[in-house]
Amino acid sequence: MRKKLAQILIVDDQEEILFSAKMILKKHFETIFTTNNPKKILSLLSENEINVVLLDMNYRIGFEDGREGIHWLKEIKTLSPNTIVILMTAFGKIETAVEGIKIGAFDYVLKPWHNEKLLETIDKAVAESRKNNKKPVIKNNEKRYFTGISPKIKQAYAMAEKVARTDANVLILGENGTGKYVFAEFIHQNSERKSLPFIHVDLGSLSDSLFESELFGYAKGAFTDAKTDTPGRFELAQNGTIFLDEIGNIPLHLQAKLLHVLQTKTVTRLGESRPRTLNVRIISATNSDIKTEVKNKNFREDLLYRINTMEIHLPSLRERKEDIVPMANFILDQIAEKYNQENWQFEENAARYLERYPWKGNVREMENKIERALILSDNNIISVSNLDILDFEDVPENDENPLSEMEKTVIEKALFKHQGNISKTAEELGLSRAALYRRIEKYDLKN
Repeated sequence: MRKKLAQILIVDDQEEILFSAKMILKKHFETIFTTNNPKKILSLLSENEINVVLLDMNYRIGFEDGREGIHWLKEIKTLSPNTIVILMTAFGKIETAVEGIKIGAFDYVLKPWHNEKLLETIDKAVAESRKNNKKPVIKNNEKRYFTGISPKIKQAYAMAEKVARTDANVLILGENGTGKYVFAEFIHQNSERKSLPFIHVDLGSLSDSLFESELFGYAKGAFTDAKTDTPGRFELAQNGTIFLDEIGNIPLHLQAKLLHVLQTKTVTRLGESRPRTLNVRIISATNSDIKTEVKNKNFREDLLYRINTMEIHLPSLRERKEDIVPMANFILDQIAEKYNQENWQFEENAARYLERYPWKGNVREMENKIERALILSDNNIISVSNLDILDFEDVPENDENPLSEMEKTVIEKALFKHQGNISKTAEELGLSRAALYRRIEKYDLKN
């Protein structure tokens, strides 16, 4: 039997799983890589054209929630979007695997697997990988970004386009959910480094003990679990861009180590003494008031000078209300495309609700609400009740406000539909029973 030309990577912390999967797959596919250390995934992807990754969801003893698998799935899709990922999970942990499919996994297999089912799933993934590789490469000016028309966001993007053509370090400021990651990617895609790695590091979720090994890498034997030489994120970003997200969260004693790397443009792996030269573009981001943090001695002033050659502020949705409805339509189109659907739209009265809603979580909150609404909708129309944006507790009441009339009408229709059943009506509207009762009293809908 002729083997199929495909490179498969199997990632699992149990050697018997790696051995078993490799024995099955090597009869059918040309090249099989295995690793029991998920930290090697990114370097293996950088060094080889991996078609499919078979990824376990748990690695540390005592942690069985699948969060690690979700983390590494996101890392893989960031570094190598065309690589197909299949998740491995135990029976009873399917919910997290389904969450993984929503964010980009191709499928999942249950452990222990049936050999035929495993081969069938891998076969389909390889076919999908070939489709991806046949798709034309998206040029940077064809990649879809929503810029908007508000003066503040237009100014931010104009500045980004200018700075992208240089190697200047950029600091992106803005509230949570304003799209700092997307903005950093936009700068990278419009730079001379666009065809080289874009490595994202969430410093906010990186513990002190892992900071150096994750960013700078380590040599074999540097610590107990250091079984092989492993590059850090800076080395993986070589010649490309590294995005240091939530840089304001780094404790002072680690800021000095990061500053040294930026000053010398070198990195030294843990357990080594030889510095390695870096050629990396630095983009940083934070939602904190970084200048106040400097005044309060929580953030080094010299590090701030290193990271903010150019400083760009991203406005909140409250500061760009004219962009809210067009952005919602843009996000709806993207999410519909993600689920291989089309011809979705918002119901006629949704625009005023979208504009009035406070959007405290900014673009991220909007994306979550629209995706949830699309999943809940029975047809291709996104209703206001599905969007879960009816609760305006912090908006002053105004009986003449047309929003009040619309809200009253939506509640009346839902009550009629469910024959006055409060629980079912509240569930459809995305309200608590107490919040629904308050509205019933407010609009005098008791009868």
